[in-house]
Amino acid sequence: MANGTASAGTLTTPSEMGLGALFSKYKREIGAILGIVVCLLVWFALPAGSGLTPQGRHCLALSLLAVIWWATSVTHPGFTAVLLLLSWVLTKTAEPAVVFRLWTTPLIYIVLGGYMIATAVENSGLGKRIAYYFILHYVNSFTSIVAAGYVLGLILSFMIPHPWPRSFMIMAVMGMIIKATNLPPKQAASIGLSVFAGSVPVSMILLTGDSAINVVAMNFAGMEASWLKWALYMGVPGIIASLLTFFMHITLFKPPADFKIEKDEIATQLKGLGAMSRSEKTVLSWVVLAIAFWATDFLHHIHPGWIALAAGIGLSLPRVGDVLKAPDWNKFGLGTLFFLTAALGIGSVGAVTGMNKWLASVLLPGSVPSNIYVLALMVTAFSVLIHMCLGSVLAVMGIVTPTIVAFTAASGLNPIVPSLLVYTAVGMHFVLPFHHMNVLVGSGETGGRYTDADVIKFGLPLTLVVLVTTVLVEITWWKIIGLIH
Repeated sequence: MANGTASAGTLTTPSEMGLGALFSKYKREIGAILGIVVCLLVWFALPAGSGLTPQGRHCLALSLLAVIWWATSVTHPGFTAVLLLLSWVLTKTAEPAVVFRLWTTPLIYIVLGGYMIATAVENSGLGKRIAYYFILHYVNSFTSIVAAGYVLGLILSFMIPHPWPRSFMIMAVMGMIIKATNLPPKQAASIGLSVFAGSVPVSMILLTGDSAINVVAMNFAGMEASWLKWALYMGVPGIIASLLTFFMHITLFKPPADFKIEKDEIATQLKGLGAMSRSEKTVLSWVVLAIAFWATDFLHHIHPGWIALAAGIGLSLPRVGDVLKAPDWNKFGLGTLFFLTAALGIGSVGAVTGMNKWLASVLLPGSVPSNIYVLALMVTAFSVLIHMCLGSVLAVMGIVTPTIVAFTAASGLNPIVPSLLVYTAVGMHFVLPFHHMNVLVGSGETGGRYTDADVIKFGLPLTLVVLVTTVLVEITWWKIIGLIH
């Protein structure tokens, strides 16, 4: 198969290709073999005197196989996740009740409910109306366009509990601006990157900013997901992280000198929507009701997952809903649900097999630093290093969070602190698109054609923002609110 030509009719041989090009071309094959080799080495070659139980060794071997396959996109993440879950059961690494425990908790149903609500918002056109209105009234410069991606992401996170559909919706509106202003490719890519990369810190502010990862972070700490508690713990750090990321963006990517925005097409599109439809009003009513229940969970103690699921079901009912239809089931991300099950399963299976404690004893110092800022720096550096190698946010959280929580258990520190430190470090960090799905899904034409070079230019200094957020902002804020004594 020809990969390129030096001249017409001349094939490029593997010996003439660079290592980077070879890896890119055969990444899936290389990843498949590497995962199997690592799995076999850990399974058979790890010394019996290492202190790890046979079940722990099997858990580690199979988990590393899955993580490598996820990182190198050997197959769809859902297929790899199902393979990992099946392997744990067939090898008796853990009981099925442990492996599939997530499906017996409300955690997974906040994700499913989030997909339902997001689909209803998209079907009704409510999200698009909000985006049109905001840009028409509040966007007047290139810098304000970049800022709009962040602000709209926050506004829509109240009703769309997943960053991908929010970003696609916002980018569809941004695409009209790019077309209407004839922006050069460099600035078009900058806007696209601001939407998809900006969704990373914005998703930290509310529990519904990312219904999968955010709820997982609380679950690893053994806490019930709470909309208000999340806002208390992460609202201020998330806002500061978003502001730091925004200012870094407009510093790194300069606006065009003679930019002028024409809003005629936006105004036409908004006018074309007419008055709010029944579907929009219905969705808005259910979303407001869901937010009211999320914000008052301290009174009724109903898990946010059940609230999200109830809102999704309500949006399908006749008379009071009728926004969700039968074909919408295809949009609810079954692969994502199994990926979430497997990623979280690494932590739960690792706990019952002893893998988590063993990893903590091998990879981390013998004692917990007494200075909380030093501990935060250590946790951040460790998390970022693992994430650089493995890529997948959920998979890295599945391995690192239980390890760090086990490491700090004897210190008396509230487990939500190490859990949220790992969440922030891994959830904010990226250097290449594959490090964060929020960035990866927007690469190419979807996100204004931002390149790997653009992501690296943004991601490398972003690591400093990650450090500032975890070590300075979060620790200081948690001290102020009494989470850290």
